[in-house]
Formats: sequence, C-alpha cells, structure tokens
Amino acid sequence: MTGRPQLQRFRAVLKFLSKAVAVGLAVAFLVVWWKPALLGALSPAPAAKPDPAPVATAPRAPTVVLDSFADAVARAAPAVVNIYTARLVTEKARVAPIDQLFGDYWPSYRQRIERSLGSGVIVDEQGLIVTNQHVISGADSIKVQFSDGRIADAKIVGQDPDTDIAILDVHTNKVPVMPLGRSDTLRVGDIVLAIGNPYGLSQTVTQGIVSATGRGQLGLATFENFIQTDAAINPGNSGGALINAHGELVGINTAVLNRANGGPEGIGFAIPVNLVRGVMQQIVAHGHVVRGWLGLMPQDLNDDQAAQMGIANGGAAVVVNILVKSPAFEAGIRPGDLITGIGGKPVHSSQDVVSRVAALTPGSQVEVEGRQPAGKTFHYKVGVIERPLSDPTARR
Repeated sequence: MTGRPQLQRFRAVLKFLSKAVAVGLAVAFLVVWWKPALLGALSPAPAAKPDPAPVATAPRAPTVVLDSFADAVARAAPAVVNIYTARLVTEKARVAPIDQLFGDYWPSYRQRIERSLGSGVIVDEQGLIVTNQHVISGADSIKVQFSDGRIADAKIVGQDPDTDIAILDVHTNKVPVMPLGRSDTLRVGDIVLAIGNPYGLSQTVTQGIVSATGRGQLGLATFENFIQTDAAINPGNSGGALINAHGELVGINTAVLNRANGGPEGIGFAIPVNLVRGVMQQIVAHGHVVRGWLGLMPQDLNDDQAAQMGIANGGAAVVVNILVKSPAFEAGIRPGDLITGIGGKPVHSSQDVVSRVAALTPGSQVEVEGRQPAGKTFHYKVGVIERPLSDPTARR
C-alpha cells in the first residue's frame, strides 16, 4: 500500500516538470521571435583566427602645406638693397678713313660715364653690405638704394676677387639687418627665394629649389663652392640674397649660365653664406682675406693621364706652374710632380689642393705628399706664407 502514494507523487512531479519545460520553450520562442538579435548574443563565440601577415606598404609621402612665402619675404626683403655704380671711361675717338690719308694727326679722346647695377644685402647693424666684387669693380662712385627709397653713398671696405665678394659701408646704423642662416644644412630640394634688382626693376622676388650644392670648377672664381638653384637670377640680381623659407640668408646670388643662343635655363649659382661669413670677418679685421700659399698651381688629371700614371681619376693633381723661390719650389716641388696628399690627407682635385692650402695659417708648416714623373715618391715639409693679393700662379 505504501508504494501507491509514492507513485502518485512521482507522476505529479513529472507532470509539473513537463508543463514547466513546455512553458519555458514557449517563452523562449516568443523572445527569439520578438528579438532575433539575442540568438547571436547567446551563441558561442567562434574560434579565434591567427592575424594575417602584415602587408608591406610604401611609406606615406610627407604632407607639405605652403600657403605663402610672404612672411619669409617680409622678414628678409627690407635688408636687400639696390646698388648703382658709375665709372668714367676714357676712349680714343675713331678716325675717319679720309683723315688717315694725310699722315699724322692729333689724336682725340672722349669720355663717357659707364653705369651698372646690382644688388646687396645688409648684414650688420652698422650698415655693412655684402655684394659681389664684380658689381663694384672699377667703380668711381657707388650709390645704395634702400627698400624704403632712401639713397646713400657707399664706400668699399674691402674686396676679395678670389671669392667674388665685396663689403661696402653706408655710414648709418638705422638699417634693417638680414637674419643669417646656415648653408651647410641645405639639402637638394629645399625651397629658396632670390631677392634682387633685375634689369633695374627694383626689388623682385623669384622662387625655386636648391638644385645642387658644392658646385666648383666653373671658372667663376678661384675658390668655388656654389649653391646651384633654379630660382630666376638675371642681370642686376648679382649680389642679392638667396633666402630659405624662414627668411634667412643662405647665399649671395652671383651668376647664371649663359642663356644666349638657346642655352640652358634655370641654372644659377650663389655663394654659400658660411663662406661669406668668413670672408667678411677677415675683410673687416684685415682689409683683405688672409690665406695660406705655397706658390704652385695644380691642375686636374684627365682620364688618359690618370691611366698612364696608374692613379685613380680624382686621386691626385699635377703641378703645372710654380713660382721660383716660393715655399714649394724651395722644398723641391717641380712642374710635372703629382700632389697626392696634404697634411696627411689624400687630395681629390686641383680645387681641393687650392682650398686646403688657402685654409692653412701663414707661418705654419704642412707636409706635402706626391710623386715625381719618374715614379719616385716624396714627402716634403713646406712652409706656408700668406697668399699674395695678386697670385701670379692663379688661373683666371
């Protein structure tokens, strides 16, 4: 009898559970039908997949935003001046062919004023101006026009034909001064602006980039280390400013390749400001630039000469001229000798020899290494003296 009540209770529990499951399923069905997104939330997360291998991509190009160079020009342009020079030229008057039939005649002369123009840069609060030496060479009078229209007479403080730099003084201290930058940090592709007085049009600004640095052997000066730029440089720009995008002086515009007869366009040259600094300091201190000198003139070897002598092209310079009784001559160096090293360092060109000798201090000694035409090597201790203002061995 006891078994029947237990069976009844078991059936009651089972019936209750069946109803509960049915109700639960019905509720779940309604919830999923009403909010199907819950089905994804309740499903298990898929197994994690390994990250794909990174795909190599080119670096993004730098973003360059240049709205205007007006701020750079406003900072630099007031310190750029126009230079006007004049010199008296005396010429022998032409004689008519008919006059020559009557023998001797009294020669006649005529005089004329030759004028030229250029540009300059104020680099000192006392009114010192840097320009090109060829702008003021032979001038009897020099006038400077400031950006505000004022005109003043200028005198020559000193000239350095070897770098084509001249320093002028306008005797005033109420002038804007050009902020000086650095030329040794310039990179090819840097933006530069040329400011000057082309064709007498007064102050003009042109824009370009640095096309190359360290240009030499152009025949423009004895010591050449030019900045090449495609910023337009025209007659009258000589001595003007080459500035960077911050309005700082990085060079003095000097020359442009000849454009006559369809010549190249957009190739101009400027003297680096670092070189200008050194020349200006020496001119102000001594009236000229003090340089070392040995008394020899080197020349580059061509490919055939270098091959015949067993020297890599660019690894030596040949002595083509030497001044008798000069330090180099007294030490034993002769025309035809090869210079392969100066001061324990190899040389790379004739310009390298000239520049490194010029940087030596007069009164010191330097070791010159080389080779004679017969093949014998030499190591001479050569005394350094000051380079004459007119070097008889210099090639012009």
